[in-house]
Amino acid sequence: MSILRTENLGLVYGKGTPFEKKAVNNVNIEINKGEVVGIIGHTGSGKSSLVQMLNGLFKPTSGTVYYNDTDIFANPKELRKIRFNIGLVFQYPENQLFEETVAKDISFGPKNMGLSDEEIQIKVKKAAHFAGLKEELLERSPFDLSGGEKRRAAIAGVIAMEPEILILDEPTAGLDPVGKDVLLSQIEAYHKESQNTVLIVSHNMEDIARISDRVLLMNNSEALMFDTPENVFSRVDELKSVGLRIPEITEITSKLKRRGINLPDGILTVEAAFKEICSLLSKGGKADA
Repeated sequence: MSILRTENLGLVYGKGTPFEKKAVNNVNIEINKGEVVGIIGHTGSGKSSLVQMLNGLFKPTSGTVYYNDTDIFANPKELRKIRFNIGLVFQYPENQLFEETVAKDISFGPKNMGLSDEEIQIKVKKAAHFAGLKEELLERSPFDLSGGEKRRAAIAGVIAMEPEILILDEPTAGLDPVGKDVLLSQIEAYHKESQNTVLIVSHNMEDIARISDRVLLMNNSEALMFDTPENVFSRVDELKSVGLRIPEITEITSKLKRRGINLPDGILTVEAAFKEICSLLSKGGKADA
């Protein structure tokens, strides 16, 4: 069932000026309730501009966004409520931490929703759990946390508003491999438990292949592809033509296939490759010539 869709969506910066720039052009997509959508594309392709229209932060210059079949821009007074339901976590959200304690930072959104203190405390603890923050960290200053913990605290601040749709713009940017893996695991766990819709913008093809049900490829302000990870990453030449690559493990297993190793097409994660290679070895390591 569709929860979010766009109709001929477009955004032009500086329209009518010498600095006019087309950021998003005629995007028509439909996102289903409960799915994880990865959004990829090179820098300047329109990814961030698109997601900032999806939660009503930017008003499109053409077309519109429908949330549960309602035009989110039809009533400007309702936009604040829309942003509670479609939560957006910006890139490097930890830079927006400002309160004395982690708990106060996470509670900022629920307070603005007009909730009672008791309701806020429940939401703060629940959001911290979803984001993978230990309860003993809640009374610490957010500035005393590690980089990964700060990122999770900032994400918890959006989760605390319990949005039906969670949008994350480059959530693993700048994290070390361990921090990145932990954060991705928490996002997967959040989605599994909440069954909410999640949109993830990323330059990392491995992250997108690992977590997404479908992948949206933006190029030159337009939606070039919107399909399963297997179908998108099978179009190697098209991806290379727009400056992207397939996941490294997919490239490695493709090379092994060309050398006669009997592996299936469409391996997108290290875990899947490991499983297939172990299966092959258990059968005696046979390979097709």
